Amino acid sequence: MQRLVAPVVLACSLGVASLALASCVTYTESLNRGQRHFQANEYEQALAIWRILERDVDSLPPGDRARYAYFRGMTDYRMSLRDDARHWLAMARAYDQAVPGGIENAWRERMKEALKDLEGDLRTDSTVARAPDAGAD
Repeated sequence: MQRLVAPVVLACSLGVASLALASCVTYTESLNRGQRHFQANEYEQALAIWRILERDVDSLPPGDRARYAYFRGMTDYRMSLRDDARHWLAMARAYDQAVPGGIENAWRERMKEALKDLEGDLRTDSTVARAPDAGAD
C-alpha cells in the first residue's frame, strides 16, 4: 500500500505543477497578444486584454509585470484615460526600479515623457483647487 502512495502523490504534484505552468504560459501569451494589439494601434482590443489580465498580473514573472504595467499605462495614455495612465505608468516605473530589465530603454524614455505630461495634470489640479473662489467675500 505504501508503495502506491508515493507514485500517486508524485503524479498529483506533477499534475498541479503542469497546470500552474500552463496558466503562466497563458498569462504570458495574453500579455504578448495585448502588446501586439497595442503596437498595431488597436488600443480598444489591447485594453480589453489588459482588463482581463489585470486580476492575474501577480501570476506574471516580475519582468512581465513591468511590461504589463507599461503597456497598460501607455494604452490608457493613448486613449486619454489620464488618471489610469498615471497609475499604471507609475506602477511600471516601480516594477522596473525593483527588478530592472522588464522595460526596454526606448519604452522607458516614452514612459518618462508620458509621466512628465501626466504630472502636469496634478500641478494644474492643485493650482485650481487652491485658487480663491470668485464669489468669495
